[in-house]
Amino acid sequence: MRVTLDASVTLKWFLRTPAEADLPQATALLRAIEADEIKLIQPPHTLAEVAAVLVRERPATALDDLADVARIFDCGTRAGSLGVYRRAMQLSRQLGHHLFDTLYHAVAFEEDATLVTADARYYDKASVLGKIMLLGDFSRE
Repeated sequence: MRVTLDASVTLKWFLRTPAEADLPQATALLRAIEADEIKLIQPPHTLAEVAAVLVRERPATALDDLADVARIFDCGTRAGSLGVYRRAMQLSRQLGHHLFDTLYHAVAFEEDATLVTADARYYDKASVLGKIMLLGDFSRE
């Protein structure tokens, strides 16, 4: 399975509070990545977006946390072609949504992958287009 993870999923690995929904699915997804059952394909801005949240929410451990994310994503592929940016811009206009969010979905389209997101607001807008699933629906089976 080929997946693109948006920041809402990646951050669950570090922001483990009782308020975090779908933590078991996020953990199962991480284990599947580490077991090479899932191939990651990420847009180039992933680390920057995750770093921005980590430094705000976990400043004491942000550098170490980001190093962990980089290690995990180093096993995957970075997709940042002009086609990805064009698709993201089209999605942004079509859905009336922020470009950084649509970049993840554009990678899924351009690289024949599935975007896994915990962002229900984006999912509600974009699910009719395909290539997307909610984290809560992820199963390792």
